Amino acid sequence: MTRQIAVVAFAQSDHRRTTDELSEVEMLMPVLHEVLARTGLKTADIGFTCSGSSDYLAGRAFSFTMTLDGVGAWPPISESHLEMDGAFALYEAWSKLLTGDADTALVYAYGKSSPGSLRDVLTRQLDPYYLAPLWPDSVALAALQAQALIDAGATDENALAAIGARSRAAATANPHAQLNGPVPQGDYVVRPLRTGDCPPIGDGAAAVILAAGDRARQLCPRPAWIRGLDHRVEPHSLGARDLTDSPSARLAAERAGTFERPVDTAELHAPFSSQEVVLRKALRLGEEVVVNPSGGALAANPVMAAGLIRIGEAAARIHRGASDRALAHATSGPCLQQNLVAVLEGDPR
Repeated sequence: MTRQIAVVAFAQSDHRRTTDELSEVEMLMPVLHEVLARTGLKTADIGFTCSGSSDYLAGRAFSFTMTLDGVGAWPPISESHLEMDGAFALYEAWSKLLTGDADTALVYAYGKSSPGSLRDVLTRQLDPYYLAPLWPDSVALAALQAQALIDAGATDENALAAIGARSRAAATANPHAQLNGPVPQGDYVVRPLRTGDCPPIGDGAAAVILAAGDRARQLCPRPAWIRGLDHRVEPHSLGARDLTDSPSARLAAERAGTFERPVDTAELHAPFSSQEVVLRKALRLGEEVVVNPSGGALAANPVMAAGLIRIGEAAARIHRGASDRALAHATSGPCLQQNLVAVLEGDPR
């Protein structure tokens, strides 16, 4: 890459079980104001805007056009949208900045999972001919993956409980987390997954600003430079995959340059405790790596924003000097079907 791009600002909402009193626009606007204020930029200063959300969650077509009211309709903007997590919108914005067509980009994402049955909504991601008509929900599919890991000797229920406990203990330092502290492991949701192995259902939003080269240094004392970014996907059919491994995450990490030098921090988008086991193996993360210091998706999992939050949390640690080289991961689809990996670095201190 001949052009260096960095995350220069990150903001997120407080993640809550329900936000019935707020529309998507009202939930998003404070986040947009905060992320712009961190850089001193105005909407007119942004060269490209890209968002991620889901019409299935909103229950209406082209719902993302409403949230553009929060961005501002004037002056006219260069804008794009993905029906995916905001991490993948960041991928598009990063590509746009690499071409030199813009120097700054605003990326935002939001999701309100509380109004409907999230487990039913997520079945629409499945193969429409063989799997979707059976309506297997996201927790049941994750339980199949967890049981496959247990059968393979890669983990056990006590180890999964420890992941949940560690994540929610870390979230005590995260004022935006939905769950934190000693949350009970609880009853089985779908065996072998208990309540503590599953993500909370809630609403939330996040936004980041990207900037290129010298512009990034002007906007942020210590930019989080994106040294590599890659996105790979597994076969659509779950029967064609080994659920105990993630070749796509490993390949994305390799192409992003993860294995060139050690990372000190990893923000993993692992909505279920068992998926952290898979990702640690695929991404070759040793015990010396701090995993999900924010609490991760087990502490707050706003669908369509949780992946972007992983990138934002990793970048924020670099901004404040808590990390020098961090990995951020985002996923979409059942059982880690799609995987995006970003490697972020700060300037030498």
